[in-house]
Amino acid sequence: MAGPLTGIRVLDLSRILAGPWSTQCLADLGAEVIKIERPNEGDDTRTWGPPFFGEGDEALAAYYMSANRGKQSVAVDMASPEGQSIIKKLAAKSDIVVENFKVGGLKKYGLDYESLKALNVGLIYCSITGFGQTGPYKDRPGYDLMIQGLGGLMSVTGEADDKPGGGPQRAGVAVVDLFTGLYSTIGILGALHHREKTGEGQHIDMALLDTQVAVLANQSLSYLVSGTAPKRQGNSHPAIVPYQSFETKDGHMILAVGNDGQFKRFCDAAGLPGIAADARFSTNPGRVANRGDLVPVLAGVIAGRTTDEWVTMLEKVNVPCGPINTLDRVFDNEQVKARGIQLAHKDSLGRTLPGVANPIRYSATPIEYKKAPPMLGEDTDAVLSALLAE
Repeated sequence: MAGPLTGIRVLDLSRILAGPWSTQCLADLGAEVIKIERPNEGDDTRTWGPPFFGEGDEALAAYYMSANRGKQSVAVDMASPEGQSIIKKLAAKSDIVVENFKVGGLKKYGLDYESLKALNVGLIYCSITGFGQTGPYKDRPGYDLMIQGLGGLMSVTGEADDKPGGGPQRAGVAVVDLFTGLYSTIGILGALHHREKTGEGQHIDMALLDTQVAVLANQSLSYLVSGTAPKRQGNSHPAIVPYQSFETKDGHMILAVGNDGQFKRFCDAAGLPGIAADARFSTNPGRVANRGDLVPVLAGVIAGRTTDEWVTMLEKVNVPCGPINTLDRVFDNEQVKARGIQLAHKDSLGRTLPGVANPIRYSATPIEYKKAPPMLGEDTDAVLSALLAE
C-alpha cells in the first residue's frame, strides 16, 4: 500500500537531528528521500557514539540510526563544481529541499532558495537554523542545549533551587531539535497543499529558538497573563495537584490526578476520605493553593506501598498513575509490544537493525518501513544513474 506522500521526492541537505528528523518523517509517509552526504565523512552523527551497531567500516552509530531510516545515501562533494551541478539537477527534479546550513551558507554554491527556485518554480525549500533568516541573532550558530537555556526551557526544568539537586536541567533528549523537525514537517505539508492549489513552491524559515518559545505552551501563557516568570519545581505541576512523582516503598511512581473526581477516588482508595472532603483540597485550585499542606500527607501514605501495589490499586478505580520505567522496561511493556513500536529491518548488508516506529497510525495508508538507515553513499550510483539519465 502506497504511503500518503508516495510520488514526492525530497532532497535532504541536512545533518545532525532537526533536519534529518523531519526528512525521516517524510520518508515514513512514503516520500522518496535522497540524503546528500560528504564523501568519506557523511552526516556528523555517523561518528556520535558509542554505541554503534556493527564494527569497523560497517558500524552505524545508534544516534545516526535514530533519524535516517527510509533514505537513500548519496555521497557528493558539495564544495566542488561537479557536486554543485549534481545537486542542482537533483533539485530540479525534486519537490522539497531541506537544509540546515548557516544563513546564506549555500548561496556561494548556488544552492540557496532563489537559485534553485529559478530551476524549479514549484520547489518547497525548508531552511532550519538556530535563530532564523532574520533578526540580530541570525548569523549565530544554534545547538539544542544552548537553545533550551536561551529559550526558557531550562528555567522551568529541574528541581527547585532551594531543594537538593536544585538548578537548571536540560531535557533528557534534544527536544528543541525534535520539535523543530516536526514543525518543519508540518510546514512542508502545508506548503505542499498550497502548491497543489497554486502550482507555486515557497521558502520555509524554521528556527530552533522560535520553536522553543512556542512549545513552552502553558508556561509562556502563564507568564504573559500573570507577568510572573514560572520557576523550576521538579516533577510537580504549576497548575495541577497532585500531578507529580512520589517515592514508594520500592522506588517511585507518577500520580497524575487531572480532576476533582479522580482525586476523590484516589483518596478513597488510599484510605484518606477526609482529605477529599476537606474544603482546602476538594477542588484543584484549593489543592494548588495548599499544596504545601497536602503533598507531604500524600507522600507519607504513598511511601507505605510498592509501586506495583499502587498501580494495581489505582488502575481499578481509574486514577491515572504509573511507574517510572527504564528503557528496558519500556520496550518490555505489554502495551508498547502490542503497538509494535520496536522495529526490526534488514539493511543493505543483510543485517537486522533495530528501530522505533513512527507513532502516526493511518487507517488507509499504513506506514511501511522499506529501508533501514543507509551506509554512507550506498545509493550514489543507483540514484545518480537513474535520475541524471532522465
